[in-house]
Amino acid sequence: MQALWLENNRLTYRDNVPKPKLLHEQADEALVRVHLAGICATDLELVKGYYPYTGILGHEFVGEIVETAQAPERIGERVVGEINAACGICHTCLRGQATHCEQRTVLGIVNRDGAFAEYLRLPLKNLITVPASISDEAAVFTEPLAAALEIQEQVIIRPSDQVLIVGAGRLGQLMAQTLVLTGCHLQVVARYDKQRQLLSAYHISWVDENAVPSRAFDIVIEATGSIGGLTLARQAVRPRGTIVLKSTFKGDISINFSTLIVDEITLVGSRCGPFAPALRLLEKKLINPILFIDERFPFDKVLSAFECVVLPGTLKVLLYFK
Repeated sequence: MQALWLENNRLTYRDNVPKPKLLHEQADEALVRVHLAGICATDLELVKGYYPYTGILGHEFVGEIVETAQAPERIGERVVGEINAACGICHTCLRGQATHCEQRTVLGIVNRDGAFAEYLRLPLKNLITVPASISDEAAVFTEPLAAALEIQEQVIIRPSDQVLIVGAGRLGQLMAQTLVLTGCHLQVVARYDKQRQLLSAYHISWVDENAVPSRAFDIVIEATGSIGGLTLARQAVRPRGTIVLKSTFKGDISINFSTLIVDEITLVGSRCGPFAPALRLLEKKLINPILFIDERFPFDKVLSAFECVVLPGTLKVLLYFK
């Protein structure tokens, strides 16, 4: 099959990668044919080496179940997939925190080949059926939309709260669309014209990074993937406010913990989120991610797709199989 291979921080397109097989001990898993896959910031950071990984990248996808021994009635279902495959029996899993299972594999990130290939494997319990009313191009956003919704699972956001998102890229735009539904006073730091136009289309206020008031926001969400974004978030949050960290990037960061303590700032790390609510928002048309799509590439042009996605102002690049 075709696949995008990462090894030693180098990407290569391959058309002779063995198709995944479902072994006897993997009876609870399914083989999925990928329809569409999306490139995200985590993929780019993995190429830079933020986490040591060799194999097939990619974790945002929509596809079709083509093989499974445990539930043959599900063959033919159009699905998206939660990316953490947990053991289900460790203390972390039994506490209901499967995304932190120490034995987990993570699609395209940790010890499990990902979605930048014609086929992938995931446990059946990870695969969620996509309602017929949701297009493939909308469904491929389920994983990042779920990550955006995770913020509201972790932090109470009131209509009276002053909220700032630092970064209006792929994830920042989705977070903005979900947070505006809470009725909070929301502003988004946006650098590029297209980002600002998209926010304005949804009646979401944007602000230039040089015009952000200091110590003014109850909740600040950092989504730039840069140290500069974290610095701006720290400047913008009020005493006893909350900073939500959404970025993953290679390298160490320096932060003055004394000022965090003096100002009694709460730091919240935020990763994966709930798929079912994300699909409900897409089904009800409360979230419209289609306008975020800049380019679509056939999979044999995947290396060109990665060149495109890093261009300034680019939001979403999709890969499809002919």
